[in-house]
Amino acid sequence: MQKLKRTWKRANITQRVGLALLALLLITTGTMYGISRWYMHSVQSKPYTLGTSFIPDYASYLGVDPKDTMDALLGIGVKHLRLVSYWSDYEPVQGQYDFTQLDWQFRKAEAANAKVSLSVGLRQPRYPECHAPSWVDTTKPSEQWQPALEGFMTQVVNRYKDSPALDTYQIENEFFLKGFGICTNFDRARLVSEYNLVKKLDPKHALIVNRSNNGIGLPLYAPTPDSYGISIYKRVWDAGLTHRYLEYPFPAWYYGFLAGVQKIHDGRDMIVHEMQAEAWAPNGKEVPEISLAEQNKSITAKRLKDRFTYAHATGMRTVDMWGAEYWYYRKQVLNDPSLWTVAKQEFANDQN
Repeated sequence: MQKLKRTWKRANITQRVGLALLALLLITTGTMYGISRWYMHSVQSKPYTLGTSFIPDYASYLGVDPKDTMDALLGIGVKHLRLVSYWSDYEPVQGQYDFTQLDWQFRKAEAANAKVSLSVGLRQPRYPECHAPSWVDTTKPSEQWQPALEGFMTQVVNRYKDSPALDTYQIENEFFLKGFGICTNFDRARLVSEYNLVKKLDPKHALIVNRSNNGIGLPLYAPTPDSYGISIYKRVWDAGLTHRYLEYPFPAWYYGFLAGVQKIHDGRDMIVHEMQAEAWAPNGKEVPEISLAEQNKSITAKRLKDRFTYAHATGMRTVDMWGAEYWYYRKQVLNDPSLWTVAKQEFANDQN
């Protein structure tokens, strides 16, 4: 201590500012790490649930059969599925519903004793994020189309709330994220109304609201869900500044810190609703438009294995991987089973 005092006295103003900033950084980092370790300890007795999102429309886009893809995922031991209920798919004409596609997904999940987290609302996973049917104009005031949306959501909830496969609902998807997707309405009152609607229709199942980004922040306002979801993207294409692949430097415990702060604030837990596990195409292209070599700059078998390890190291006890349709596409269309082999091993380990 005396040595530190002497060092401080000898330092000029610039050095003192530097030392003070270093001390602040160390204290802040230490506090964040401590919160993350506390959070991990607080939930370690809970079972670890490893699952994946599954979107049949995306499987079809990649050129693989959706039913075959889901069968294959269930076949390698996937027991938790995050499914979507796109408004544009299931009410293409106002008042005319066709749930054929979602019905067979639930039947397959039920037969495999798998659990489902069902996404409901206007904004759901995959671009363009907001999946309104052609007869709806969401650029108009929400009072002109929100009743129709909630009517559709009522149909969805009432149809699947008694399924033995249903585990949770996810209301909207990263509702306040304005920088991605084609969405025009970010009215909190609408989100609260949808939340209250689903709670009223089905009070038995938990509701999840997904955060809008991974930055340091705290959801403070309504609705207060049963738990929160967070997405983790590790390697993306930076189209704005460097025009190259960017690897986010956050350690896994950073996300444990975010979950811990949330739990301290309102007692709610957090899940990983999207753990990036697919390629990110550069220059505004789509995955089928780029070579396998280019895809490997974003995701390889080693990186995929590291993603499973990273997700577990966050401390969160429910993790849904993002990109399972892509693993199957690599195997079936590109004749590259490397990612599929990793996923098969990870889900097999999760069952042990």
